[in-house]
This record gives sequence, structure tokens and C-alpha cells, in this order.
Amino acid sequence: MRQKIIVGSRGSSLALLQAQQVMEMLRCTAPQQEYILKEIKTEGDLEPHLPLQRFAGTGVFTRELEKALLAGEIDLAVHSLKDLPTALPPGVMIGAVPLREDPRDMLIGRGGLGLRELPRGARVGSGSLRRISQLRRLRPDLEYLPLRGNVDTRLRRLDSGDFEAVIIARAAMVRLGLPQQGEPLSPDECLPAPGQGALALQVRAKDRATAALLAPLEHIPTRLAVEGERSFLRRLQAGCQVPAGALGELLPGDILRLQGVIASLDGSTVLRHRLEGPAAAAQEMGIALAEKLLELGGAAILAAARREFGQGGMETYAGGQG
Repeated sequence: MRQKIIVGSRGSSLALLQAQQVMEMLRCTAPQQEYILKEIKTEGDLEPHLPLQRFAGTGVFTRELEKALLAGEIDLAVHSLKDLPTALPPGVMIGAVPLREDPRDMLIGRGGLGLRELPRGARVGSGSLRRISQLRRLRPDLEYLPLRGNVDTRLRRLDSGDFEAVIIARAAMVRLGLPQQGEPLSPDECLPAPGQGALALQVRAKDRATAALLAPLEHIPTRLAVEGERSFLRRLQAGCQVPAGALGELLPGDILRLQGVIASLDGSTVLRHRLEGPAAAAQEMGIALAEKLLELGGAAILAAARREFGQGGMETYAGGQG
């Protein structure tokens, strides 16, 4: 008798597509099981117009999925890894991290305009303080306006003339079959959110059978890179409320290059640093990178953000697909 594996996902078109892609991979590696998709509404989906930094607590896009997992309503939760808090609730774990898609951000301008081609005063839509603060360093003459919603919503508002450009994770565009649109931003221009472009396949910690099914989907280089990035974020105790980004890249010889950024909310100060070391020490490198940036002035930036958003708003998630 075939065992049913219930796969939980957010209800956005991108989230459902990602979950379906994971289910297809599982059908190839473990065809003896039956995979059923279950859509679950999250707090972040119910308040699409509220800025992410105004939500209380962690896991705005993941908490309800984790509750369903612990309650036995689903067997596997598919998350965009950048949405997943660095501190997981007891009883759940990341069972696998598949091969990462392009982690870069992408600027999509009307008429195909790139970042340097946008006219002075052009309106750029983004709900990410991380993105805005880094781009303000490059183009302080642009007007940066809040924008939330799924990819379709953002592109629709761009087409309607609300903005001259919007910023979206390139991984989202690739997965939706729209990679040709826009200008990818290099890590030197805009470091991505920790975990951006990667998926987290979450299971119950005691569910060894489902964890075993996920083992063939694990991509070790991606896992090591995102462990360094998430360790960096965990040490900062910061998330979407603070402009902080990180990117890990595995080099030949099992060397991990890990770079991070902390930026002031107005973009006037952008602190960057980079470390290289053995990939096996990814988590220790993330901590060391965070402590270096804190020492260089990041602590003062975080303190200013805490004053603006309150101690309760300083949470460890990067927030929101796309």
C-alpha cells in the first residue's frame, strides 16, 4: 500500500510552484509514495499590505506551516529558506536543502531600464530595508517606496505605472519562467538575504521515514553556504527589520567564501566584510563575520534599528518570498 505524504505550502503562486517542484523530485527518487499538496494560509499572507517590520514575532510566513507539521496535518513543509527563522521550534528540523537557485536580487525597470539608467527621482518599489539601504548607497537620488505582495502583484503594479522599477529575487523570476526580465544585481551592489534562492524542506524531528525520503534531495554545497549565512544572521539577532545581508559561496578545495553587510536604515553607512575558511566551519565563520561587522560599527546600527522598531521587532527572519 502506498504511503501518503502530505506536503504543505503557502498559497502564493511561487510557493505552490516550489512545492510542486519538490514533489516532482520526490516522485523521481521515491516513486513508491503518494504526494498530496496542501495549501496553508500564513499570517504574512493575511496582511499583505502591512510592512514586514510591523509584524510581531518570528515566522510570519512559516509559523502556520510549522504548527500543521507538529499537529500531524502535513508531513513536509516547503519553505523559501530566507523566510525561515534561524531558531526553529522544538520538534521540527530542516530535513534537506536542495540545490540553490540564483541568490541575486533583480531590478526590473519599465522599458528595460537598469539601475544606472533610471532617471533621477524614479520610484523604486521594495518592502526590503536590506535592498533599499544598499541601493541608496548607489543611487541616493531615487525615491524608494514600500511594496509588498507576491511576484504577480509587484509586476502588475510596475506595469500600471505605480513604479519605474521594482526589486525581486532572481530565483523567483527563474522559477516562474521569467528570467529574461530585469537586471541582476551583483553581490557587490546588493548582498542578498541569508538563504535567498534556497529552499528548506522541513519535517518533524522524529519522523525518520520522511527525512530518509528527503536525503537524495540534499545539496551539500548549498547546505554549507546557507548554514554560514544563517549563523551570521543568528549572531546579529536581526532580520527584515534591519538591513543585513549575507552570501556564502563554496570554492574549490572545500573553501567557503562568506561575505556580509550591515547598513544603516538611510543607507548612509554600509559595512561590508568577507571571510574565507574551511566549509566545515561554516557556522563558526558566520559568527566571526557577524562579530567583525558589529565591531566595525554594526552594533550602533542595530541599536538605532531597535530604537526605531522596538526590541520586540528585532527578530531573526528575512521575510517574504520574492
